Amino acid sequence: MVIKILGTGCPRCKTLFQTVEKAVAELGIDAEVIKEEDLTNIMNYNVMSLPALVVDEKVVAKGPMNLSEVKEVLTKIKENQK
Repeated sequence: MVIKILGTGCPRCKTLFQTVEKAVAELGIDAEVIKEEDLTNIMNYNVMSLPALVVDEKVVAKGPMNLSEVKEVLTKIKENQK
């Protein structure tokens, strides 16, 4: 699983990146977590609000998220991959 946090480096984007890393560790998910800060690459995802959460090249959430929200999204995706 490849997880990307789209954001230009603002505090909310950095916080989401840290939250996703924590959620991945706590859930024991085998994933690569990437911060995508290049605006040209971000525009390819057609998102208008940042930060955004992308899993395996699909935008799954937009805006700030807390740990439980991230875990919920990742758990659903993991279950659907089985």
